Amino acid sequence: MRGPRALLATVLVCEAIVIALAIPVAVAVLKVDGGLAGLVCGGLAVVCVLMAGLLRFPWGVAAGSVLQVAVIATGFMVPTMFGLGILFGVLWAGSIWLGRKAEKAQAR
Repeated sequence: MRGPRALLATVLVCEAIVIALAIPVAVAVLKVDGGLAGLVCGGLAVVCVLMAGLLRFPWGVAAGSVLQVAVIATGFMVPTMFGLGILFGVLWAGSIWLGRKAEKAQAR
């Protein structure tokens, strides 16, 4: 799955930015402990950026798919992340689909 890597990496980096921006919302608005919010959201943001670089490995797309579930789960801390996580999951799935479609077109 070489084709969609750039698109998938873009989704992950944008996702990292959104997750990182959820930290101040969790702390200031929802009164979540700053250490917990930083650990969970900050940790996931770092993992998203790292996964963007690890997409070159055969297991990268599968690991990124598991990461999408973890991002949706941040909705238990910041409820808006349920919707945003689902949105990024749809972007992730769409990127995989478009990448496979492009690979088939190039093979012809």
